[in-house]
Amino acid sequence: MSKILITGFSGFVSQHLLKYLSETNKEYEIIGISRTQAAPVNFTNLHIKSYQADLKDAQITKQIINETKPDYLIHLASDSSVAYSWQNPVDSFQNNTNIFLNLVESVRQTGFKCRILSVGSSEEYGIVNMDDVPLSEEAPLNPISPYAVARVSQEMLSKVYASGYGLDIIRTRSFNHIGPGQKDNFVVSSFAKQIVENKKGNKKGFEVGNIDIIRDFLDVRDVVKAYMDILEKGERGDVYNICSGVGYSLKQILEKMMKIEKVDFGYQVNPRLVRPSDNPIIIGNNKKIQDVCNWKPLINIDESLMDIINYWKEKIV
Repeated sequence: MSKILITGFSGFVSQHLLKYLSETNKEYEIIGISRTQAAPVNFTNLHIKSYQADLKDAQITKQIINETKPDYLIHLASDSSVAYSWQNPVDSFQNNTNIFLNLVESVRQTGFKCRILSVGSSEEYGIVNMDDVPLSEEAPLNPISPYAVARVSQEMLSKVYASGYGLDIIRTRSFNHIGPGQKDNFVVSSFAKQIVENKKGNKKGFEVGNIDIIRDFLDVRDVVKAYMDILEKGERGDVYNICSGVGYSLKQILEKMMKIEKVDFGYQVNPRLVRPSDNPIIIGNNKKIQDVCNWKPLINIDESLMDIINYWKEKIV
């Protein structure tokens, strides 16, 4: 039975990863680490033990790694909001960089065999020209936010620990993922929540940031399958784009969601929601993961948006 350690265990992606693993009907031993107390989950084929711990504490991190000695480590924990990183650059950078360093250093010092998935971000590519998209893994990195700089740092640390210390680390550059259960400090979830609130009469007014930017959105359920496929078939030390290969502007996403709900709310730009610097367009090329893992996205954008809206309909009374 494979043993998988998941950081960020109480988070959005982890919850979908657990559901995906439960549907494989394979037996897994799961070790979860989260800063907050994880809600109890019960899947018959998943044997779960969770720790409430701060990965910034190197001693605690090493203790858990040494006790559990996982076969696989999926590093999902991060402050993943670009907006938060602009508001709290020191905290965001230190958290996202140091917790990864504590994990790989613990694995190195403990000296057991473990395949590590280092989850990075499309934000690492920074501002690119329209002619450069879709971006392959060979595109230069040009981070333009504190969050993106931390992600590049994590990727460089992964490279150092893989080539210098021989750790079995695979890297991703994951593009914007969306899906039911995502917090409303992420833009698509915020759109869905505002539509539901306005429709139910709980709120009047609709606030947006810069809706001209174009992003490559991928359903989180396709993301977690990609992570498991990469752990199984990916090449040690390599990096993979996790993306749909299709770009939509936030305005297009908002129009799609309003069309789904048959509403046409006016909206206004809130300057607080506009970032100091932003990438006008990010679209990825997923040929590499398709070739190596035979992975491809299965959930289309309209199905994702409908599921996100339905999530908020159930949550908001």
